[in-house]
Amino acid sequence: MKKIILTVFAATSLLLYSTPSFAFSISLGMPMSSTPKECVGTCETDSLTGYFLGVQLPFAMGLGMDSHKLKRKGDTISIVTTMYNLYYQLPIPVINLILGLGVGSQDIEGTGAEFFEGGSANQWYTSIGFPIMALFDIHLSYRSITSNEMKIKSSGTKIKNSSTVMGAGFSFGF
Repeated sequence: MKKIILTVFAATSLLLYSTPSFAFSISLGMPMSSTPKECVGTCETDSLTGYFLGVQLPFAMGLGMDSHKLKRKGDTISIVTTMYNLYYQLPIPVINLILGLGVGSQDIEGTGAEFFEGGSANQWYTSIGFPIMALFDIHLSYRSITSNEMKIKSSGTKIKNSSTVMGAGFSFGF
C-alpha cells in the first residue's frame, strides 16, 4: 500500500510540475550573511536575524517585505533594516529567477542608540529558485542595500551603512 501511495504521489508531482498554473505564491526566507560595503571598526557579524516575505500575484509581479537586525562583534547597537519590495519573476522554465527593488528605512537599537539618527535605505535584489516539486521551490537571494542619511546626532556626521545580504528560503504556490 505504501508503494502505491508513493508512486501516485511521485507521478502526480511530475504531472503537476509540467503545468505550473497556480495563481499565487508565498515566499519566506531568512538572511544568512551580511557583508558591509564600507567598514569602519569591526566588520565581523555577531548575529543576523530576520525574515524576507513575498507574495507573488498571478501576473508574475510580487510584493514583499524584508526585516532584519544586524549586530557586529563588539558593538552594543544593532542596525535594523525594514524594506518594502516590488519584484518580477522572469518567465524562464526550469528555474525561478526574480529581480526586485525595495525602499525602506534603517534604524539603530541598543545601548547608545539615542546618539544616532536613522535614515532611509533602498535596495535591489535577485533571487534564484529551484523547484523541488510542482508547488514548492527553494531559493537563494542576494540583496544590495544602500543606506542614506543615517548620522550621528551630535556632530551631524553621516554614517555609511551600505551592505550586501545573502539569504535562503522556500516558496509555496497555490
